Amino acid sequence: MVKSCWRPCVVDDSISGRFDGFLLSEDLGNHAYGQFSMAVAEANYPVEGRSQLESGSLSSIDSGPQGTFVGVYDGHAGAEASRFITQNLFPNLKRILQEHQGLSESVIKKAFAATEDSFISLVRKQWHAKPHMASVGSCCLAGVLSNGLLYIANAGDSRAVLGTLETGTKQVTAVQLSIEHNANIDSVRDELRSLHPDDPEIVMLKHKVWRVKGLIQVSRSLGDAYLKKAEFNREPLQPTIDSISVHNLRQEDKFIIFASDGLWEHLSNEEAVSIVQDNPSHGIAKRLVKAALKAAAKKRAIGYTDLKKIGRGVRRHFHDDITVVVLYLDPHLINAGPLSNCSVSAKGVVSKVAD
Repeated sequence: MVKSCWRPCVVDDSISGRFDGFLLSEDLGNHAYGQFSMAVAEANYPVEGRSQLESGSLSSIDSGPQGTFVGVYDGHAGAEASRFITQNLFPNLKRILQEHQGLSESVIKKAFAATEDSFISLVRKQWHAKPHMASVGSCCLAGVLSNGLLYIANAGDSRAVLGTLETGTKQVTAVQLSIEHNANIDSVRDELRSLHPDDPEIVMLKHKVWRVKGLIQVSRSLGDAYLKKAEFNREPLQPTIDSISVHNLRQEDKFIIFASDGLWEHLSNEEAVSIVQDNPSHGIAKRLVKAALKAAAKKRAIGYTDLKKIGRGVRRHFHDDITVVVLYLDPHLINAGPLSNCSVSAKGVVSKVAD
């Protein structure tokens, strides 16, 4: 029985993790199908990014299917939505999976919908006392591994990338598993315009960046009630999620990188996969984050050491919050079944920061 919860401040003996200035990491742990590494780098104040790994039973009853769940939640306009998703998405998945007696694309979609419905209800209750809650939202990337299948669900512009071995060349190549929803992508703008033909301002170019209604870059998310519900003053937009990809895991599949757009702004899929492939697994998520931070610093003609000295909030002008989970896949466990009696719960949350 393994339980791993990590924050930069130690609350009790079950909480572990490493904190380096503004970078928090869980260097290496075990999950049902191999090992994992997690890291979070803060830029916003308060930090809006969250990550989560749950491994063991995927149902509300222990006799249900076993597997591993990974979530990366990249909040915007506040941390309330990403925090809410961390607390509610996986419990909703377990409950709905038990009701349907099995894992499927439909179960995952219903878990997303139930989580958003609950958050919108919370916004509605707090509307008068906390009107800013209507503008809070979060991208949500989730992966579920069970019975040799990998389900990927995404709302927003976080990304999941698979590192897989090409049998002919013996090279590990990058395969993007998720679809992104960002107004800077031509096809996303075309989709929004076709869905809202009577709204000339459905996408607007502001400060050289395309934004939905001139406000946010992502076209799908959890939360953002003011863009989805007429009662919160805006014309309703897209549903939270409309597609889920399913990947049959193979022996050649080595690892999966789950990360918020803060990583992908500075590293390509191929660069990230090469870093994971060419370096030891211990601390690999932290290594990815540091590579992105060094690239961000270089773009602004400063050193990484100087970047670390910049205070929270101001640092957002140099890079976004970066959340990374690297999931290694053991082919023997993928084929034979997950580790028995393996129960892991790990959450990447920066709750207190020492400048």
